[in-house]
This record gives sequence, C-alpha cells and structure tokens, in this order.
Amino acid sequence: MTNAAERLVDLLDLERIEVNIFRGRSPQESLQRVFGGQVAGQALVAAGRTTEGDRPVHSLHAYFLRPGRPGVPIVYQVERVRDGRSFTTRRVTAVQEGRTIFNLTASFHKPEEGGFTHQLPPARVVPDPETLPTVAEEVREHLGELPEALERMARRQPFDIRYVDRLRWSPEEIQDAEPRSAVWMRAVGPLGDDPLVHTCALTYASDMTLLDAVRIPVEPLWGPRGFDMASLDHAMWFHRPFRADEWFLYDQESPVATGGRGLARGRIYDRQGNLLVSVVQEGLFRELSR
Repeated sequence: MTNAAERLVDLLDLERIEVNIFRGRSPQESLQRVFGGQVAGQALVAAGRTTEGDRPVHSLHAYFLRPGRPGVPIVYQVERVRDGRSFTTRRVTAVQEGRTIFNLTASFHKPEEGGFTHQLPPARVVPDPETLPTVAEEVREHLGELPEALERMARRQPFDIRYVDRLRWSPEEIQDAEPRSAVWMRAVGPLGDDPLVHTCALTYASDMTLLDAVRIPVEPLWGPRGFDMASLDHAMWFHRPFRADEWFLYDQESPVATGGRGLARGRIYDRQGNLLVSVVQEGLFRELSR
C-alpha cells in the first residue's frame, strides 16, 4: 500500500470465510483498544457483502460492548434478518477471541423517488477547507515540530482533517466555550468507485472527531488528557449519495453531558450545503487519576 487511503480500502476488504462470516484485520498499533470507527466500518462491509448490492445502506445502529485488542483479527457474523421488496436488514456481531465486542444492525433501501423533499440549511457559514491549516500544521505551529509519535500517526491517518475553529491549547482558551465543533474532512487519496466502500469509509471517519464536541467545554482537545473516553453506541442515517474522498463538512454539537456520559450529534454536508448524513453517538467519560 502506497498511502493511508489505500491502506483504509485494504482494511475494509474483509476475508470471507463462510457464506455469512467474515474476518477483518486489526492493525497492531500503540493504542489501548481498537478504534471504534474501524469496527463499525468493517461490520458494515460485512453486512453489505451479504446483499445484492443494489440497495444502499440508509441507516445503522450499533453498540460498542467491549474494547477490541489491536493486532488481533475480528470475526464478523452476519444474520440475514430480512430481504423485502424495498428494504433489506442485516444484523452483525463482531467477535474477537471468543467474545462479542460490537453489535450492528443495518438497513438497506432500494432507491425510489419521493413525493417531496426538504432540508434545513446548515447552521453556520464556514471557511473553505483549502483556507484552513491541517491538524499537523496547527500542531507544528504550536510545538515547533511534531513529536515522533504524532508524526507516525499523521502518516497513517487516512483522512485529511481541518478544524473550522483553531485548536485550543490552554484552559484559558476553553473558558465559556460552547460544546460545538466543526471539521472539514476527506480521504487523503482516491477510494475507488464502490459506493459501499465510500459509505464504510465515512462510517470510519464519523467516529474520529464526534466526541470532541463533548470535551470542548471541559479541556483542550490537544495536550495532556484529563478524561478517558470511549464510544458507547453510534447511529447514522444516510440521506444522499456521496464520495468520502471529496471534501465534506462535519458539524458537531453536544446537547447534554451528565452522569459520566456525553451525547453528541453531527450533520455531514457536501460543499454545496446538501445534508448527506446525520449521526448521533453517546460516549463514556471518566476522569483520569492524577
């Protein structure tokens, strides 16, 4: 693989080991647990590979049950719940070392013409992505150079991420900050022409920054961490076709955080302001011991 986008496509290319059973790689990385977006994206690939391919996914609902171990393969077992005239439903269980770590239900809908259409406009006007610095550029500007660990992470990153609001580095900068965040994103290289790959790649990306909105009023996004966080559940609704290797705006907000959990919701738009995807996620937040 020559770049991170191609590595992402390879990561999403599951091995079929039975009619309804697939195996996915889990890269060995210096993380405590497997990235949730990877598991969600691979599970959606498994679900999609058991359909005829003529019905795009329109929604998914998932639960993260246990942390996955990096470097250990994950087996995805697909249950063919329904094959109707217009809708197809699949349930996927992700198993690692004999334990269920993740459940996903996905629904696929045969394209049809609706009698009406409407959409609320985007909540705010934002700068074009080309005018914004990359995350690596912002970190270099603040630190002078990237630490070796961050340099390696930047090279492996399959998505170009550009924060609409500059990164905050100090407690003073987050005073009175609202629980909102927005980023432009796109894959760092072409992802091919399979619509399922683009859907699963965006599912991967949807877990990368969404919980930022919960953290923003509490601590700077970069620097020492005061809280450990983990995704609990994740839901997505896909409204229009898209390409994950073209710029999309991910507008995120957190309406509530209480009881050690924070809710975040996101809206994903194309450059013309068309709403492509709606996302909701709840995360667990626990203060790290000092």
